[in-house]
Amino acid sequence: MSGKKKSHPGPKKPPKRKSPVRATGDSTAEFEAMLLATPAKQRYELRLYVSGTSPRSGHAIANVRSLCDEFLAGRYDLEVIDIYQQPDAAANEQIIAAPTLIKITPTPARRFIGDLSDRHKVLVGLNLAVRSASTVWMDL
Repeated sequence: MSGKKKSHPGPKKPPKRKSPVRATGDSTAEFEAMLLATPAKQRYELRLYVSGTSPRSGHAIANVRSLCDEFLAGRYDLEVIDIYQQPDAAANEQIIAAPTLIKITPTPARRFIGDLSDRHKVLVGLNLAVRSASTVWMDL
């Protein structure tokens, strides 16, 4: 037998991670401030699928352009695609209703269907507005 002892390594300690949120102060408030600051730097890539020159398509185009000009001035690319003229593009994106707005970047990708007249829902979906603080939680 050899004179060497076999030793079992102890339990591995997880590597220390640097926390992006400082423990001093209100971490929730700091996180929300970080979320609000992030969209100000990002460029948005949007695709709006419409069906011809219908009034609903016209409203969707006007609503998206209005939102983008107000909240994303100089930081967005909007491509409007008519599904009648480019049916392959609609099929590739699996568009089943029009108008449909797709936010490609920043991730995660999101889809909005309809004429986009509910500005608050679109702004929240684009991560440009904070959800209402009046959310009610129910115990089940």
